Amino acid sequence: MKKIHNIALATLACIAISTSVSAQERPTSITIATEGAYPPWNYTKADGTLAGYEIELIDEICGRLKVECTVVAQDWNGIIPGLTAGKYDAIIASMGATDERREVVDFSDPYARAPNGFLVASDGPLANLPFSGQPFSLGGDSAELEVALAELSPLLQGKTLGVQGGSTAANFANEVLGDIVEIKEYGTVDQHNLDLTAGRIDLVVCNVTSLAAAAEDIGDQVTIAGPSFTGGVLGAGTTHVAIRKGEPALLEMMNEAIASIIADGTNSQLTTKWFGVDIGNPN
Repeated sequence: MKKIHNIALATLACIAISTSVSAQERPTSITIATEGAYPPWNYTKADGTLAGYEIELIDEICGRLKVECTVVAQDWNGIIPGLTAGKYDAIIASMGATDERREVVDFSDPYARAPNGFLVASDGPLANLPFSGQPFSLGGDSAELEVALAELSPLLQGKTLGVQGGSTAANFANEVLGDIVEIKEYGTVDQHNLDLTAGRIDLVVCNVTSLAAAAEDIGDQVTIAGPSFTGGVLGAGTTHVAIRKGEPALLEMMNEAIASIIADGTNSQLTTKWFGVDIGNPN
């Protein structure tokens, strides 16, 4: 019965894609920006082509919308300004929907969920941070969070933390840990991961799926340690398509495509393939 139910949901979602937005409003082509430097979500291969979970997600979205899509790589720090300037129509780049970003762009419904956490040297003093794997919400029980930070603070005091500049993780580092650690910002996650393995920084904070990919790529030198975080400056821990304001038809199309991909299980299959865990049903 469950399988039949999923097929019915997917069918309804596909019907909605073809009928809810009028033919006059439907674009025939869409340009989508991604970072191309955030594996396994999106990254650039040695031959210059883009790969990763979100690249396959884009293929699914564009196929179901029956539109021609061009995918371009854009440095993270300029990715929202490029959208508002009209360089492309949408962003699919593991972007969380924070209040600050909502003032500038519109966001689709979520397509994946993943919190932020810490990556540290396996043989270092932070490898056994308390609250391993325990989730904390910055917008939840403040007393519980304060207890955790009180225990973490002396262990992190004076350490150097690497983070990608302009990310929600950077907001978290500055607002929650800024009085505890020295923060060093990088252009890409690969850059702060390299400095971690070289011993130039003590830990990094990033989306846990990216940390897991880094740990697999780097090997036994690094490990994920301590708790994970969502909420507050990190947003809901979900990822969304960013759309330029004043584009309701495109936003509606994206929402309907995402609903279809989630309903028929395709998104669960994609996230399991790329992350080793199903994070493809974020609602």
